[in-house]
Amino acid sequence: MEINVELLKWQQEVFNDTTRFKVVAAGRRCGKSRLAAWAMIVRALSVPKCTIFYLAPTQQQARDIMWSVLEDLAEHVITHKHVNNMQFTLLNGSKISLKGADRPDTLRGVSLEYLVIDEYADVKPQVWEEILRPALADRKGDCLFIGTPKGRNHFYDLYLYADKGEDDHFKAWHFTSYDNETLDPEEINMAKKSMSSYAFRQEFMSSFEALGSEIFKEEWVKFDKEEPKIGDYYIAIDLAGFTDNSSTGKRNTRLDNTAISVVKVNEDGWFIKDIIYGRWTLEETANKIFNAVDKYKPISVGIERGIAKQAVMSPLTDLMKRRSRFFRVEELTHGNKNKTDRVVWALQGRFENGYVTVNKGEWNSEFLDQLFQFPNPLVHDDLVDSLAYIDQLAKVSYHMDWLDDEDDYQPLDILAGY
Repeated sequence: MEINVELLKWQQEVFNDTTRFKVVAAGRRCGKSRLAAWAMIVRALSVPKCTIFYLAPTQQQARDIMWSVLEDLAEHVITHKHVNNMQFTLLNGSKISLKGADRPDTLRGVSLEYLVIDEYADVKPQVWEEILRPALADRKGDCLFIGTPKGRNHFYDLYLYADKGEDDHFKAWHFTSYDNETLDPEEINMAKKSMSSYAFRQEFMSSFEALGSEIFKEEWVKFDKEEPKIGDYYIAIDLAGFTDNSSTGKRNTRLDNTAISVVKVNEDGWFIKDIIYGRWTLEETANKIFNAVDKYKPISVGIERGIAKQAVMSPLTDLMKRRSRFFRVEELTHGNKNKTDRVVWALQGRFENGYVTVNKGEWNSEFLDQLFQFPNPLVHDDLVDSLAYIDQLAKVSYHMDWLDDEDDYQPLDILAGY
């Protein structure tokens, strides 16, 4: 039979897409649940006697979010409703069951045609990976992941994986509450006035940012493409573990990056010329460091003390010999401070008082993301950490005002000059 499927513009875009695994990050009141309901109803009616699951973090949430929505939209095609086991049976024999991830044993032993996981950020990833993904295998079923972000957790990892476009079976979408054209924008604007900026960005703007401490504020950051003519370059390196050339097929987005900060320093402050970062092999890391030094010819180069420094010095020294370009590497230390104190000591005052200027580049987004959320443990801080090490390297000769008036300058020692 024909049913009248009514969807918002953004819902139509996701609904009409044929990708097998869809990942949708959307703000509150955006229409995620209605999209999920229509997707399940249409799939259930298209495949007779199939099984479809709707999964929420708890069974009570599944009931609260989806029961009345399905009851309303599928009213004319429902033949049986089982409140106790939270199940609808449609006129072609297909069943839609509402489940809670807090009861994983009730999810086993089924063959699924379609699956919706709602608020995936609150669902343990093992439920998907160990129970539900295998349940889709024999029928080659599809899955729709929907939810509002809650920092940088497994939902964020999945969204990034789908958004990269490297796997044709996954696709990601991002929508804010403003994308719901039936929701009054003024209502959202009113909520913005009474909420913290972080809460508003997460709940309404569907931001994946983690809760930070506002040690560094956005208004402190100033950009300038024009590099100061006077000054000396310094390079500080924060080394991470080195990647393996062998392909294990294992994906790990939690790994740290090696970061190489290139900063020009003068009496007016720091000009961050570039921050080179990535996950590289030992040889690649040595090459990145050597090429940065060869290009910028810094006054000083520093690498964080540790096993990683010892490892990279051998290939780095070999490069110096082969290319006849030698430079001394300073050993950077923590100075008996924890990372937060060390970074705050080196950077907060400089940024707040306008002594740091940022050159525009592709690295800006990653750097600023880390800076504004430092020291949240859910967010990498490699770029920020490498920049803070510049404080140990940079040495600027500051002149004194009394030297400007040569008439008043009387050296105590003619030979020494002071």
